Amino acid sequence: LFAGHKESKTLKVELENIGKRFRKEWIFRNVSRRLTTQDCTAILGSNGSGKSTLLQIISGYLTPSEGEIIWLHGDEKILREHIYRHTALCSPMIQLWDELTLEENINLFLRFKALPTCKNAAEFMERIQLQKQYNKPLKTFSSGMKQRVKLGLAILSDAQLLLLDEPCSHLDAAGVLWYQSLLSDNRQERTVIIASNRDERETFLCEHHIEVRA
Repeated sequence: LFAGHKESKTLKVELENIGKRFRKEWIFRNVSRRLTTQDCTAILGSNGSGKSTLLQIISGYLTPSEGEIIWLHGDEKILREHIYRHTALCSPMIQLWDELTLEENINLFLRFKALPTCKNAAEFMERIQLQKQYNKPLKTFSSGMKQRVKLGLAILSDAQLLLLDEPCSHLDAAGVLWYQSLLSDNRQERTVIIASNRDERETFLCEHHIEVRA
């Protein structure tokens, strides 16, 4: 479940006039874009504009109110209920198991995803610079330490679709440099989408952007 080989097929996401509303209020409408392997795209907008909502639609967690989203693995369409197999999401909505130790959280994650660039749990903990915390429950971790765990599990996973929601939240200056280095080293052969409140520290690799507004 650690060292492994990534699938060579490309993963594409096609958004066709996507819109989302809650009750009678439209959060955003008319979002169309084709995203593919090697793309690094920023979803930009003000607070409350729906950036996180669009990211959750792309992850398959939410369904759009209008429009269509299509996921393709090579030329094969992926069913919405199966897209999670190809996706890693780092978001405030993703919760870690506070009562479990760091090592136990990693082993739980490995039931669902592989960490192909790490030989074992110890190497993973070294990559996120928390090797001294392996036997401590996450409830004792600071918010910045928890963010490192979540970012590490997402970025170092074997998922071809990498979704990051305001990834520099809770990170100090050293943590931001760590995030930027980790993402730079692990962006190849993936479709990367980053939701950000126009924070260039988060979107430093993004060649494309999607503006979200109603």
